[in-house]
Amino acid sequence: METAVSRVALRGIVKQFPGVLANDRIDFILERGEVHTLLGENGSGKSTLMNILAGIYQPDEGVIEIDGRPLALRSPRDAIAAGLGMVHQHFKLVPTHTVAENVVLGMRDHGWLPDLQSLEKKLEHLATRYGMGLDVRVQVSQLSIGEQQQLEILKAIYRGADILILDEPTSVLTPQESRGLFNTIRHMASDGRSIVFISHKMEEVMAISTRITVLRQGRVVATRKPEETDERELARLMMGRDVLFRTPATGRSLGEVILELRDVCADNDRLLPSLRHIGFQVRAGEVFGIAGVAGNGQQELGQVINGLRSITSGQILIHGKPAQSLHPATIIQEGVAYVPADRSGVGSVPNLPITDNAILKRFREKLFQRNRLRRNVEVGAFADQLIRRFEIATPGRNTRAGNLSGGNLQKLILARELSVTPRLLVAVYPTRGLDVGATEFLRNALLEACREGTAIVLISEDLEELNALCDRIGVLHGGELMGVVKSAEVDVETLGLMMAGRKLEDAGQPVAGS
Repeated sequence: METAVSRVALRGIVKQFPGVLANDRIDFILERGEVHTLLGENGSGKSTLMNILAGIYQPDEGVIEIDGRPLALRSPRDAIAAGLGMVHQHFKLVPTHTVAENVVLGMRDHGWLPDLQSLEKKLEHLATRYGMGLDVRVQVSQLSIGEQQQLEILKAIYRGADILILDEPTSVLTPQESRGLFNTIRHMASDGRSIVFISHKMEEVMAISTRITVLRQGRVVATRKPEETDERELARLMMGRDVLFRTPATGRSLGEVILELRDVCADNDRLLPSLRHIGFQVRAGEVFGIAGVAGNGQQELGQVINGLRSITSGQILIHGKPAQSLHPATIIQEGVAYVPADRSGVGSVPNLPITDNAILKRFREKLFQRNRLRRNVEVGAFADQLIRRFEIATPGRNTRAGNLSGGNLQKLILARELSVTPRLLVAVYPTRGLDVGATEFLRNALLEACREGTAIVLISEDLEELNALCDRIGVLHGGELMGVVKSAEVDVETLGLMMAGRKLEDAGQPVAGS
C-alpha cells in the first residue's frame, strides 16, 4: 500500500469555549516522515488542537492545510478521507470479533460479506512490514494490551492513514511493549508516514521524537529538537518553573504492620477469578507499590482493601483486626482512605460543588453539622483551607467538581482523603494522565503523609513513579503476585518481565520480605 507525501500545517488556530480560550493562534507544522511530539500540562490546549485536526472540533479561526491544500475538516469522516487517523488512549475494539473483523468494521467498501481470507493476507503483510507480531485470525479478547495497541495502529494504516495521532499510546504498556511500539513508530516514519505523539513521559518524548512542540495556556511556547534540549528544560517550558523529577523518598522510619493480606482471593464483576492467593504486609510510614499492566487485578485489590468488593477466601487484617467482612463505612472509621482509579465516577460527585465534595466522608461530624443542619460557614472555611493547602486552581469553592481539570480534581480528592490523617491510604493510579506539575505536587503530598506515619498502598502503571516513591513493589499478573522486591534493588527490565507474567525467582532477583 503506497503512502502519500504527508505534511500538515495548522496556522493561526483559535478555539474558544465558554470562559476558556483553549487555543490562542497556534501554529503547528508536521513534516513528512517525522515524529512530532505535542507536550503540555493538563489544560494547555493540546487535546483541543488534536481534536480539531481529527475533525471532532472545528476551529473558530485559522486554517488547516494538508499537503499544501487548505481543507475544512467538518467531521472525523472528513479527516479519515484526508488520510488522517487518531489512535485514542482508550481502545475502540469489539472483543468478540477477530483482528481482521475489527479492521473492516464500518468500512463501506468491503460490503456485507468481506473476503476475510484475502483481507487476512493483506493484514499479515502490513503487520510484518511494521514489526507487529499479530495473529489476525484470533479474537481481540485473546490479545494482550500491547497487541490491542498494535491492532489500533494497523486499523488506521489499513484505512489509508498516512498521518497518525497517537494519544498517550504507552500509558497501559509494559516497558517491553513500549519498545516494540517505538520500533513500529520508527518503521512508519521511515516509510514516510507522519506521527503526532502525545505523552507525559519525558524519557519517551526524548527517545522517539524528531521535534517537540510545547504548549502552555493555549499557546505555543517553544519547538525543540531532542538534541537541543533536555527533560528539565521541557518541564520548565510546560510549567513556567523548575520541576523536581525525582521526589526524594527519604526521612521515613517504618512502624507497626497496618495492613496484612493473607491468601486473599476475589472475583471480578463477571464472577471470574480476579485475585488469586494474594499475601503481603504494609507498615506505618511505608509506601508499598503494586505494579502491573491494566486489568490484572489492581482495581479489585484496591476495592477489597476498602470493603467495596467481597473476597471469596483469605483474610484482610487492618491494625491486626479482621476486616474482610466490614462495611466500607466501618473501614473508613478504622482510618482507611481511598483514592480510586475513576476520579470522576467514583472519587467525586461532578455535579456537586467543591464544598460538598470536600466533606463527602465527614458530613456527619459535629464540625460540619448541628442538629442535622449543615454548618455552611465551617464547611466553606474547610473547603477554602483545602484549596489553599493543595493549590487547587478554581474560581472558588462553589465551582462544580466536574469543571475542574483532571489534576485539580485529583488534588481535591487527595486533599479530602488526607484531611483526616489516615493510618492507611490506598491510591489507585493517582497521577495517571496528569502533567508533570500536578504529578510532582501529588507525589510530594503522598510522601509527606508517609513521613507522618500513614501506610500507603500505591497502585500504579508508571514504573518510574513506583521506583521513585516506594520502599517495596509487588507485581500483579493475571491476579497473581509475581513477587515482591525492594525498589532500590530492582531494575525496570525485571519489573517489565514480571508484569508480563514471569515469576520473581525466574527473573533472577532476590525476594523482599512480605
